[in-house]
Amino acid sequence: DSVKNGFSFKGIKDYLECYRSGKLTPTQVAKNIIAMLEDCDKSTPPLRAIVQWDQEQIMLMAEASTTRYRNKCTLSCLDGIPVCLKEEFKVVPYHHRVGTVYLGTQPETEDATVAKKLREAGAIIIGVSNMHELGTGTTGCNPNRYHKIPRNPYNPNHFTGGSSSGSAAAVAAGLCPVAIGTDGGGSVRIPASFCGVVGLKGTFGRISCHGSLPLSYSTVSVGPICTSVADAAIVYSILAEPDQLYPYGLKQPKATLSDMCAPDLKGLKLGVDWTFFKACDAEVLSACEKALKHLQSLGASVVEVSLPEMEEARVAHVICILSEMRDFLQPDFNKHFHEMNLETRASLALACQFTALDYIKANRQRTRSMRFLQEIFSTVNCILTPAVPCTAPRIYESDLLTGSSDMSFTVRSMRFMQLGNFTGIPGLVVPIGYSTAGLPISLQVMAKWWDEAVLLRIGLKLEQFRDQTKKPSIYYDILA
Repeated sequence: DSVKNGFSFKGIKDYLECYRSGKLTPTQVAKNIIAMLEDCDKSTPPLRAIVQWDQEQIMLMAEASTTRYRNKCTLSCLDGIPVCLKEEFKVVPYHHRVGTVYLGTQPETEDATVAKKLREAGAIIIGVSNMHELGTGTTGCNPNRYHKIPRNPYNPNHFTGGSSSGSAAAVAAGLCPVAIGTDGGGSVRIPASFCGVVGLKGTFGRISCHGSLPLSYSTVSVGPICTSVADAAIVYSILAEPDQLYPYGLKQPKATLSDMCAPDLKGLKLGVDWTFFKACDAEVLSACEKALKHLQSLGASVVEVSLPEMEEARVAHVICILSEMRDFLQPDFNKHFHEMNLETRASLALACQFTALDYIKANRQRTRSMRFLQEIFSTVNCILTPAVPCTAPRIYESDLLTGSSDMSFTVRSMRFMQLGNFTGIPGLVVPIGYSTAGLPISLQVMAKWWDEAVLLRIGLKLEQFRDQTKKPSIYYDILA
């Protein structure tokens, strides 16, 4: 628990205090959320964070939670907590559209594993959140009729980042303290960074992907987007475990939060490849270097490391993710080409150019990159980088009509993200400050496979570096 002056986001703890003290019930909170969701849709421009929601569903879950609080038999510390899930997940009774206009023609009758787990924990699912069409981009720009462009709560004229765009916007705008996203090329961490909230990408296989569209089976991990590191730890501890329906995570070691609340960072070695670290905007670099000094002041030591073959790894990651998406979406590309956004068509057309030989070579590179990381992690506890080299880009009028396709931005925004997706290591992004224009800046911490606990430990200390949290220009105080 950290006491902050001025504005602070409402997190799980704030909700629980209201429920336990009787100040508010989950039913009252649900009514507030429904009013806010109606307001978001009518605002100019509309926030477009939550794209499908159902008043009756929200009230049913909230009333059940209110009864549990009254009878003192709550299910977990997520009982009564509002959450949303990216539209990539199946959530009853919503349409599983995955950001498109052609998928999910019928309402879902079965939940994805993460949705099921959240229900079992007593959470109130307030709806499904907007996303970049088929997860193919990093801006969150999705001009089609069901989705439209989600707005960055810190500045509605800027993008949220993608592809878990609505998830990050919903959390930053106060609609819910917890959202779930997927991350194949930074899709949790980029929007969390651009929207000034915390994003955790678990180790590959750590949290079940069952019930999400299997766009890329070797790069995608699931993770929470939250208002604080402590909240991310809570959600992680509830979702992280093997799932018989998801073979990739069956052999995982037990998830722990060991030493997460240690008073300092003594004995921890933070690896930094300075050439790689410095490849970002001056404002971003300055904030990240200061945050690094803060971690050193708590007893951690910075160790210079060399991340070899980063350009090869970058290209190989693109080949893997696009080849796998192209393989899975081949029938869609043939049948629904004209219903896809222009940018999606371009990305999938580019993916056609890769050969089987390219894919095999890319996976050989993956083995090499994983071996390099094994060696690096034998000398340091984690690797630090800026989260994204720049702040959230502007939305232009044309983007609203035809979408946005800027390959150089896509490549740049994924710069610090791809290593985690390509090799499967976990990554955490934590907001550390703001640009002169008032847009959020974040630092990323990556650790060896299955060692999310050290990320959360460092993340908690990193949060203390930010002396103030700026209030987003779009913000709903559900507990007011």
